[in-house]
Order: sequence, then C-alpha cells, then structure tokens
Amino acid sequence: MTRIGFLGLGLMGSAMARNLLKAGFDVVVWNRSAQRCQPLVATGAKQGRTPREVVQGCPVTCAMVSDPSAAGELCFGESGVLEAMGPGKTYVDFSTVDPDTSRRIGAAVAARGGRFLEAPVSGSRKPAEEGTLVILAAGDRGAYEEMGVAFRALARKTLYLGETGRGAAMKLAVNLVMGEMMVALCEGLALAEKAGLAPEDLLDVLGAGALANPLFALKGPKMLQGNFEAAFPLRHAQKDLRLALGLGDLLAQPLPAGAAANECFKAARSLGAGGEDFSAVYRAVKAAAAAPGPPLGA
Repeated sequence: MTRIGFLGLGLMGSAMARNLLKAGFDVVVWNRSAQRCQPLVATGAKQGRTPREVVQGCPVTCAMVSDPSAAGELCFGESGVLEAMGPGKTYVDFSTVDPDTSRRIGAAVAARGGRFLEAPVSGSRKPAEEGTLVILAAGDRGAYEEMGVAFRALARKTLYLGETGRGAAMKLAVNLVMGEMMVALCEGLALAEKAGLAPEDLLDVLGAGALANPLFALKGPKMLQGNFEAAFPLRHAQKDLRLALGLGDLLAQPLPAGAAANECFKAARSLGAGGEDFSAVYRAVKAAAAAPGPPLGA
C-alpha cells in the first residue's frame, strides 16, 4: 500500500496528509474548499475532484472532518465515499464523532465489501505536525495491521480497542477529561487573580507539585498573555463535550463536571471565541468573575 487518499484538510488533516507525503506515500487529497489542497499539491500530492474519485483511485482513503454531520455527508452524500466503496478498499476515519455515527459508517462500508477502521486521534495541531499523535483505533483488525507503517508516520502511540465504536467512545472520554481540566485551570487562575495573587505564581505552584501536567504548562502562560491562537478550536472542544454528554445519557452515566464544563464552553462561544483555541474558555470564566466582589477577608 503506497497510495493513500486523504479527505479533509483543516488544521489536523493538512498536517497529517503532509506527514504521509514525507513518509513516501503517494497522497491524493480532497477538501470541500478546494484551495486548501494547493499547499499539499505544491509539495507532491495529487488532487481529487470528489471523495468518490479519491476512493476510486486509492486502496486506502483516510478522512479527518469536524463533526458527525460532516462525517456522514462525506460518506453518504452525493459523490461521497460510499459510491466508490467495494472489495479491496479500506476507509479510515480519523474524525471525532459519536459511536453511533462511527458504527453507521462502518456498517455501510462493510455492506459494500470494504473495510472500515475508526481512528480518532488524541492531540492537537503541534502533535499533528510533528507526527506524535495518539491513535485510538477500532474496527477491522486486518485494516489496523496494514495501516501500521502509515500510522507510524502520524503517531507516537497507537491503540487497537476492538469493535467499531470503542475508538469513538475512548476519544470522547479523553476530551471530556481535557475540557474539565481546562475549566478547572481557568477557575483557579481567575480565583487567584480576584484574590490579589499573581496568576503566574499559581502556575508555578501547580507545576511544582502533584498537579503538574503538560496541558497546564503549555496553555497556562499563553492564556495569561491573551494568546488564543487555535491549536484545537474551541467550537470543536465544545462539540466533543456535547457528544460525551450524549454518550453519558445513553449509558445512564452521570457527568456533572462535564455538564458544567460544557456550559462554560458554550458561554465562550457566545462571546465569539469559537474559532480561537479551546483555552479561550478562560474568556468566559473571566467574564463571570468580572463583577467586583468584597475585599478579601471582609
């Protein structure tokens, strides 16, 4: 397998497709906004006119789109993946969707004689660029084994989790924790500042003890500088929280902290931060803390 199709060239998809090119694969790309293909075409990729055309010309086609609606349209829509799917074809979906969406796509691919592998990734823009993502794969085991070389060009760690839907569920659980952690950091920084403390000192204390972690170390200083350049857009983080809460509903699993975090992210979207980094939820937490309170100790 030397030729791979890649559908969806946003922040993550474009970086992943570029790493496949660097690894020596013959990559055929497609994006709904065709101009996004040009930087990759300039470095050796070929451009397909439709998802169907890409699948027709490639034994393996990968996708990385924003949400369940986009993933469904890519597969089932006019000139979509399913129209060219058949024996000898493999479809690998890196998108973050709910388990039901993933199972529906997987069943449709299998019904056409193709193989399906869901492979949502843990990591944002920089790991995507560096090829150090974590791939959470599930579905066709043979497809997983055959994707080994390609996955090594994209990720530092790959897990095979079993039947289709388990990869999607794992990704939602991971991003649920991440969203909750980000809101916790925002609340701590806002509280420290409101109490007259230097928020930089809070980051120093957190980094010196049991709460030290790469997320706080990476995002905390940028948040205090007001740098919310998107590595993982906030609207996508809120979408993942919403999907995680939906999965919790289906499983009758209470997720009170996740629900509270989701409300903070929704508030940040209402402030216009949807296209900024997910750490811009700090804007919503700060806005809630803007009203003056009593002096400390009053």
